[in-house]
Amino acid sequence: MIGPIEKFGHVTEGGIRQLVDAFYAKVRRDPELGPIFAAAITGDWQPHLEKMYAFWSSVMLTSGRYKGNPVAKHVAIAGMTPELFGRWLQLFDATCRELYDDAVGDVFLSKAERIAESLKLALFYRPDQPWPPTASA
Repeated sequence: MIGPIEKFGHVTEGGIRQLVDAFYAKVRRDPELGPIFAAAITGDWQPHLEKMYAFWSSVMLTSGRYKGNPVAKHVAIAGMTPELFGRWLQLFDATCRELYDDAVGDVFLSKAERIAESLKLALFYRPDQPWPPTASA
């Protein structure tokens, strides 16, 4: 883990790579998210990581490197539930706080929360059901 003095005060491609790598190391060990990701990403994780480097580069640095359709990818994942996004955000926030100062971590988290909500709406929102979904719905 990077100590407080060594935290990044700004976003770079290298910092994004470090964040993505550290975050997905947590995801893979997580009892809730690990099995979902293990089923979705069999074998080599590097292609997924490369896509996530490009995704976060596009989000944080407006690099335009990401080319993909996150909704289509997530629709195909077995076992997805709206509640898993909360756990995803917890791990992502913890990783951001380890690597970035609070101001940058806040920006990452704000963007991640909007992304998570957009994905939840695209995947689970139904006009005839209450939002957010309840466990009994």
